[in-house]
Parts: sequence; structure tokens; C-alpha cells
Amino acid sequence: MPATRKNWTRAELLLALNLYHKLPFGQLHSRNPVIIALADKLGRGANSVAMKLSNFASLDPVLHLRGIKGLQGASALDRTVWAEFHENLAESVAASEESLRNLFDADAESEVEVLPKEGIRVLRMPTGPTTVASEVKTRRGQSYFRNAVLNNFGGRCGVTQLDIRELLIASHILPWGKHPQERLNVRNGLCLSRLHDAAFDMGLIAFDDDLRLLLSPRLKEALPRQIIADTFGSYAGQPLVLPDDAIPPDPEFLRRHRSAVAAGSFVKAG
Repeated sequence: MPATRKNWTRAELLLALNLYHKLPFGQLHSRNPVIIALADKLGRGANSVAMKLSNFASLDPVLHLRGIKGLQGASALDRTVWAEFHENLAESVAASEESLRNLFDADAESEVEVLPKEGIRVLRMPTGPTTVASEVKTRRGQSYFRNAVLNNFGGRCGVTQLDIRELLIASHILPWGKHPQERLNVRNGLCLSRLHDAAFDMGLIAFDDDLRLLLSPRLKEALPRQIIADTFGSYAGQPLVLPDDAIPPDPEFLRRHRSAVAAGSFVKAG
């Protein structure tokens, strides 16, 4: 007797969609440890989860612009959940992050990391528990954005290729505080080392339309110093390094960042 097909629920689709946005298109396959981990928790086969993520890809306008069609066959519920998720991204991300945390038994003081080569791991953080609902929502959004951006860059700094995850930051191109509508947009994110994140945050570096590193006059003046030459000068004029299947940063956001720097109006994003 053939096995009964198990229909996807709305709750399961929200979890799958959360992970969809944290994995590059080229990693949506049944051998990916992240997909295997989610499948195990949902009591599904890895092929089923990989297929569902590929169905979501067929609904993704960013991939369509790159000529990627995804796997045809998205259900009516897939389309409904996709639309609802993106109509109110802040609320959807917070809710789906909470569901992911519950699924993997993460407590209030832990963070859930999505690592394409390792799976999904729960890290206990040194901070105390958060009790204010708005702070919880912010932390969930930041966790989502960090995983999405770091994985989009292949877990490496786009400038130096540093791959120690603890030393990487998901940098907002347009500041978090001033552009709430772009807070969770992966195209508003750069994966940078902590040093280069700070420099970008303060307008000491920027990127041109071809994603090449630009140095501020202040850094150029300091180039005779060895540490500045090694950490910034040696990368000047070099383009950001992204995986072939990465979603590139929005060039308009980078132009607005450069304009703010030039006008002297750029402020720290945090």
C-alpha cells in the first residue's frame, strides 16, 4: 500500500520560508545539513523539504531578475504564505524565528545559528534573558538578518575573506534606525569583519557601483602606517567577494551610503 502524502501546514511553511531566506539558491538540496536538520524535526524527508524550498524559489522576484525560475509546482498555500510573510516582514520574521527556536529547544538566552555546512546549532549567549516584547522582536530580527547575510556571503568577510564567524558582522548599508523598511532586506546587508564593519559604519570606507572598496581621505592619509596598509590599503579598489549564487547588495543602497558619507551626514547604524 503506497504511503499517504503528508500535506504541509502553514506553520511548517513559515519555518521552511525562514530557512529559505538564509540559504543561497545553490544550497537548496537534500544533502544540505540545514535542510536535513529541519526535515528531521518536522518528521519529513530531506527531499521533501528541499523541494518545498525550491518551490519558494519560483515565487522569488529577486531570483527571477537573475533568470532563476526555481522548481515549478508551488501550491496555493505556498503562494498565500509567501505573500503574507513578505507583506509584514518584521512580524513574520519575529514569529518564524520564535517557531524555529522552539523547534530546536533554544531558551531565552540562546541564539540559533544556521550553518550551511554544519546544520542548525543553538548557542548560549552571555546576555541575560530579555523580557520586553519589543526587545525580543528586535533580537529575533537581528538574528534572522545575521544568518541570512552571513550565509549569502558564504560565511566570509566580503573584503578580507575572513571566515571566523564570531568575528563577522552583518552590516546594514542603510542604517537600522533610519530605514526600518529595509532592516531585514538581505540586499541591505554586507558581511564584514568587525573592523571593516566599524569602518563602514563610520563612513571610513564605502563601495562603488562595481562593489569595489573605496577609502576615505582620512584612511588614505594613514596608509603609511603598516596596520592601515595591511587591513585597508591592500584591498582598496578590489571588489567585494561573493559566492556565484549570492544575492548582490542593492547598488542604490550603496550609492545612498556614499552620498551620506560625502555630505558628512552619515551616522552610526546601531
